[in-house]
Amino acid sequence: MPSPQERTPGRRRKLAVVGGGSTYTPELIDGFARLRDVLPLEELVLVDPDAGRLEVVGGLARRIFVRQGHPGRISWTGDLDAGIDGADAVLLQLRVGGQASRLQDETWPLECGCVGQETTGAGGLAKALRTVPVVLDIAERVRRRNPGAWIVDFTNPVGIVTRALLTHGHRAVGLCNVAIGLQRTIAGLLDVSPEQVELEHIGLNHLTWERAVRVAGEDVLPRLLAEHGDTLAGTLHLPRPLLDHLGVLPSSYLRYYYRHDAVVRELRTKPSRAAQVAALEQQLLGMYGDPALDEKPDLLSRRGGAYYSEAAVALTSSLLGGPSGTHVVNTPNSGTLPFLPDDAVIEAPATVDPTSAAPLPVRPLEPQYAGLVAHVTAYEHLALEAALLGRDGRNAGRAAGRKAVFAALLAHPLIGQSDPADRLADELIAHNREHLPWA
Repeated sequence: MPSPQERTPGRRRKLAVVGGGSTYTPELIDGFARLRDVLPLEELVLVDPDAGRLEVVGGLARRIFVRQGHPGRISWTGDLDAGIDGADAVLLQLRVGGQASRLQDETWPLECGCVGQETTGAGGLAKALRTVPVVLDIAERVRRRNPGAWIVDFTNPVGIVTRALLTHGHRAVGLCNVAIGLQRTIAGLLDVSPEQVELEHIGLNHLTWERAVRVAGEDVLPRLLAEHGDTLAGTLHLPRPLLDHLGVLPSSYLRYYYRHDAVVRELRTKPSRAAQVAALEQQLLGMYGDPALDEKPDLLSRRGGAYYSEAAVALTSSLLGGPSGTHVVNTPNSGTLPFLPDDAVIEAPATVDPTSAAPLPVRPLEPQYAGLVAHVTAYEHLALEAALLGRDGRNAGRAAGRKAVFAALLAHPLIGQSDPADRLADELIAHNREHLPWA
């Protein structure tokens, strides 16, 4: 296997997508087809245990490549080892437990008076506990077959999953579409091309702020808020006065922190996102099965993951020897935020090449953001400890497992009280017992 430095930038690549039966996949395929000059692909393998979904999604993927004149081969398999064999990079977009587990993650926390969401709070912890062991098993198999391959993780919770991969010595970087989505939104408001918009994006995955928006070197964020504050507030699901007070653009996920109780009341009165997505997925799969369909349908935009493909193509190109560039990724802190451990995973612009993803220097983070970042980083550390119980030869009984889950819940700023943490720990274990070896 050639080292990253020995790989020839111009040669065509093999990529594997684990979770290739996802309804997200046509978004990714469309990006690979449109941007084939950025990332030349010889072979793309979709890997998924669900043979029925793979057949439907894979068939559409092939038709998209044919329609757009892409010369690469697309295949699919339920055999992970066969799919990743010889891959230069492996993209992870899996959902352990499927939409049924997501529905649970969004339901039982609400019954305890806490936000029910798949990446934040108790639901996010449940997803991390299910996901981390599976991802690490996949990564070990990648390392055995392709020790030089990069792993690009789009699987939530991205920050915790990426930290797990890096802690175990894998060549990994995390990717989220929040930054590129906001960049595209801002470019539309300012009537400029997305490439002209530079974001000063900093924080943790799903806990970020844009502290500056630069166009041609000028910070236009104050003007942007003044002229388009109402539109941005609607996009971010946050009150306009809060944006004016902060003077920055928070991620939409910050509403779970800034307006927790109001969001809980709202979530209790409307259909869950999981139920909406499950219904949408059935519609999409029905459309994907139409042999006449050879492009991603407009309905896919309602599924989420907008611009994921463009971010993934650009990032993977830099990792595999294309032009190095600046990409917003999840990567080790390495002193960037001095109040965090070096091995904490932050989400920030980084210089990416085949050897590393090195975060760019940043201005000191203001206390109102630094405090929350430090708090959530501590939770993520405890969440990872809980997720690793039962791995690596550890003898973890139920009491030790429950103690680890309780500790992570108690440390989370959206919970932080013993009575709710106690109840949530029991609910989490009851709803995820089959995924917790110690339970």
